[in-house]
Amino acid sequence: MRDNDPMRASRLLSLLLLLQTRGRMTATELAQELEISVRTVYRDVEALSSAGVPVYADRGPAGGYRLLDGYRTRLNGLTAEEASSLFLAGLPGPAAQLGLGEVAANAELKLLAALPPEPRSHAARMRERFHLDVPGWYGDGDEAPFLGDVAEAVWDQRPMRMVYRRWGPREVERLTHPYGLVLKGGAWYLVAAVDGGDPRTYRVSRILAAEILDGRFERPQGFDLATYWAGYAADFRARMHTGEALVRVAPGAEGMLRYAVGAEIVDAALAEAGPPDEHGWTAMRLPTESTRHARWLLLRLGADIEVLEPPELRALMAATVAELSELYGAPSGDAQGER
Repeated sequence: MRDNDPMRASRLLSLLLLLQTRGRMTATELAQELEISVRTVYRDVEALSSAGVPVYADRGPAGGYRLLDGYRTRLNGLTAEEASSLFLAGLPGPAAQLGLGEVAANAELKLLAALPPEPRSHAARMRERFHLDVPGWYGDGDEAPFLGDVAEAVWDQRPMRMVYRRWGPREVERLTHPYGLVLKGGAWYLVAAVDGGDPRTYRVSRILAAEILDGRFERPQGFDLATYWAGYAADFRARMHTGEALVRVAPGAEGMLRYAVGAEIVDAALAEAGPPDEHGWTAMRLPTESTRHARWLLLRLGADIEVLEPPELRALMAATVAELSELYGAPSGDAQGER
């Protein structure tokens, strides 16, 4: 590999930024993070040292590579695409909700000023032409009056006492150790431990009162917010979909079905479905939350879907259709006319 290979240059920058952000790291840790061999780490560290970057090796069991204290690299290693992606990640709405709107704006200005001309031009175009709107079409997101207090407790690792409205509705008081905040579909969720137990998830808009307490708590070693949330979301979907329905879907109606029940669910059902019948209809099995909820979802497709199983859902669909026919009145022969 030549010294001017752009892939190697990108890897050297990644290694440098890892040392800058995480401090001391062993060659094995760097190799795992960058998905390269330990021998390649040795060569890359030597290349950085030859280029004047103050990388030092500490010997001993607690040793590793580190940068000279106070050394910071400039951002002139960013490509145009990387710089652009940073501006897509800057969500002004959520930042303002957390009380960081001005901070985010100032950081954006400093980043633009530090970029060379080409990446700066790409980043400016990205900001002008793409906008991320987090909430869904028919909602403005949750009102969360105590979001700022929760964010402060999360950031400072401070215990927080809160009054929370559970389903029911029922109010409960909890003494929590707030680990993190997650923004999902326009709603903020708090991940926190209660009484030293496992993390739980709370919707911030249901917090009725919050008090940040004195002292600090220690986060569990190895706790990763993104990993926790992925597991929580998967478990939530599994608990929500406790039933199953066998349906027939008309040709061309898959798109509407994706809108009604979710693209991920429909794509998984289609992957396991057999070929269409002689009329082009496809039989598939869909997970359901409840019989009444399934009726509400599947009626959106009108006559483009037929429920085959379970019998209680099929009967409920038929009863609903009969009620609709009575409500609107069956079309008369005169109204239909003759052809």
